[in-house]
Amino acid sequence: MDTMVRGDDPHRLRGDRLLRQVVRYGGGWTVALAAVALSGATAMLLFPVVLGRAVDAALAGGTGWWPAAACVLVGILILTDAATDLASGHGTARATATLRARLLRHLFALAPRTAGRYPVGDLVGRLAGQAADAGQVGTAAVLGLVALLPPVGSIVALLLLEPVLGLTMIAGLGLLALSMRTFVADASQVTAEYQRVQGDIAGRLVEALAGARTIAAAATAHREVARVLAPLPELAGHGRRSWALLARAAARTAAVAPLLQLAVVAVGGYALTLGWLTPGQLVAAVQYAALGAGLGAVLATLNRLVRSRAGAHRIATVLDEPGGHDGADPLPPGGGALRLCGVTVQAPDGRPVLRDVDLVVPAGAMVAVVGESGSGKSTLAAVAGRLQDPDAGEVLLDGAPLHRLSRAALRRAVGYAFERPVLVGETLHDAIGLGLPDDQAAVPVDGRAASPPVRRAARSAAVDGYVERLPEGYRTPLADAPLSGGEAQRLGLARALSAERLLILDDATSSLDTATAHRIGQAVVERSGGRTRLVVTHRAATAAAADLVAWLHAGRLRALAPHRRLWSDPAYRSMFLPSEDDR
Repeated sequence: MDTMVRGDDPHRLRGDRLLRQVVRYGGGWTVALAAVALSGATAMLLFPVVLGRAVDAALAGGTGWWPAAACVLVGILILTDAATDLASGHGTARATATLRARLLRHLFALAPRTAGRYPVGDLVGRLAGQAADAGQVGTAAVLGLVALLPPVGSIVALLLLEPVLGLTMIAGLGLLALSMRTFVADASQVTAEYQRVQGDIAGRLVEALAGARTIAAAATAHREVARVLAPLPELAGHGRRSWALLARAAARTAAVAPLLQLAVVAVGGYALTLGWLTPGQLVAAVQYAALGAGLGAVLATLNRLVRSRAGAHRIATVLDEPGGHDGADPLPPGGGALRLCGVTVQAPDGRPVLRDVDLVVPAGAMVAVVGESGSGKSTLAAVAGRLQDPDAGEVLLDGAPLHRLSRAALRRAVGYAFERPVLVGETLHDAIGLGLPDDQAAVPVDGRAASPPVRRAARSAAVDGYVERLPEGYRTPLADAPLSGGEAQRLGLARALSAERLLILDDATSSLDTATAHRIGQAVVERSGGRTRLVVTHRAATAAAADLVAWLHAGRLRALAPHRRLWSDPAYRSMFLPSEDDR
């Protein structure tokens, strides 16, 4: 899943290309940071020579304007330091927000089975953690380049003061450069592995939290904790190795830098005795030696760049996944006629889930989809409304191929309700009106009321009584609403009822009691508003109420006929609960 840590060169190139794009995401703040940081570096390079001139002037019995110039440079350094923090903070925040928005849009554009290859916790880690690391690349790149100016400028200045001093500095900095190159190469791989294991732990944690009730009922919390934290030793190993690499690089820098300064001072002192340097020039040389040897900022910036690069590569892995390609065509006139032509869908391992399915659902009809577990019912429901594209064949709604329709037109025409719905929005009103146009989903200003389309959908789904008993009614925050499984299903069904032409129910009434299921069944059958209905079900009563039953077996359409005609087949009857055989 995450090939970049295995050294896949094409993917590494795409990750590096993403880094360049993220640098541009910082916008004007990155440009401002470069200008401010460059000004600070220039002032830093000018300060030693101005200070040296001030010393020579003082020894000569005068002062001139050199001390004042040194004070001005100190003021500039203070101001640029503050401005650098401001620009880097804003630029990083803007780049991170833009990258997160891009990743989130891409995730929502992925087919469910493609996104399902990534554990939820791992995706959250990439969105929250690795996006923040990658978002720093603009700041780190600018500050890294600017941090190189003092060493380079120091070499130039020392060469101008006395060539021997410059050559001494070059020799010392060459050793440090080799050390840092080794650090970058080793740290890149370690950081990538660390982030990969972090994502693994996050994915396991989200899985465990989703099954918290099952874990509590089985009294296996201790085993689940061990399972979630099983990769922790590996994570600790990568973490220790990362800090060890950083510590070794810092130690080399700390060891070489003072020696380099001493060498420059010794050579400068000798040059002073020979009259090659003035006392002021020696002071400037010592200052330039300190600037050139102070590579701690460069090391810190390299560490940030390593983390940014590793984070960008992990995000690029997801962005490389092909998203859905929406068409631009509007819906043609029609009443919701659905047709599947030679539809074949394969599992990721190549196993066929649906095989050459031909199905015609007349406009306004209700077709129940039945079959044993694993026969492909939910997959058929997914391709019928283009939650998933078939690997072969075509799906048409009122004669228009689904892949040619615009996203807005398709989602306006097709509504889904699921066995385990995920409710989205701040309030119950938002959750029900999620698929409605903005003008129809707007919350009325008067207290607990709902907009007419939302109220009608709630009534049809038999959830209006539950909502109206709550103190805040339709304005109840979702987080505060006490929802049973059946109430959540009814809210999900109410949301789906905003569809104009095709309503797809994927076992959407399985958690309802018999009376409520009967009431909703009547709403689906009798108050469909002319919509076509495709209903995945295990209930014989629902199949009996349908105009036709599509019977799937091993991914193939075994029969398409009314329920009463199929009931004579023992294999058909065996799919329903015995208590419903007297439908």
